[in-house]
Amino acid sequence: MNSEILMRLWKSPAVVETVKTVVYALLIVSVILTFIFRPYVIPSSSMKDTLLVGDYVFVTKFSYGYSKYSFFFSAFNAFSGRIWGSDPERGDVVVFRKPSQPDIDYIKRVVGLPGDRIQMIGGKLYINGEMAKQTPAGYFDEEESDCPAAQPVPRYHETLPGGVTHDVLDCRRSELDDTQEFVVPPGHFFMMGDNRDNSADSRDLNGGVGFVPAENLIGKAQFIIISAVCYDEGRCKAHIWEFWKWPWAIRYDRFFKPVE
Repeated sequence: MNSEILMRLWKSPAVVETVKTVVYALLIVSVILTFIFRPYVIPSSSMKDTLLVGDYVFVTKFSYGYSKYSFFFSAFNAFSGRIWGSDPERGDVVVFRKPSQPDIDYIKRVVGLPGDRIQMIGGKLYINGEMAKQTPAGYFDEEESDCPAAQPVPRYHETLPGGVTHDVLDCRRSELDDTQEFVVPPGHFFMMGDNRDNSADSRDLNGGVGFVPAENLIGKAQFIIISAVCYDEGRCKAHIWEFWKWPWAIRYDRFFKPVE
């Protein structure tokens, strides 16, 4: 009798409609996350102070077209390269798959386009033989810094060829302050973090990021949705689902802040 009642309930119009609604909702969400946008949480300090650990960023996936990495778990592997693609512009902040570990997402700034010559000399960025202009912009201070030798951290406005201006941090001398000259291959891009001395990026060809193929691009970071005070991925005053902690753990000044 119980099984008969359950079968009748399962076949009832109300249950059927509920199941349809849930399925349709899941399909809509899947389409949105696959083709339109995805949220991305900042797990490291490599993009300070443009992006802070705990920022939840809105990323548009259609900005650069689609590749196999646009789909969940890269399961759709029916083609290589990109479709409906367009290249990022110099200065864009981009989410991409790390070439040597394509199951890992990174977020960095595009500083080198195909054919560019990129080099760091004395902590300054040179693009095609010309230094990207830097002007002092005060200091960056926070509750906990990964630059203990320089707190607060010197901040600079850096202007890239084409006119994009953004902040960079320079907290100490590092081995990546002086590099060889890199020539960006066709179909690839050169990525760097704004926190120059605490970023694994294209300056490190062995074990770092290296040149990033266009196929590995996921999307363009547009704006911050919400931001929780975090020091690293495992230590946050509140996670996004812990709404009861928000009043004491949210960076209110970062709501819907554009990523520039």
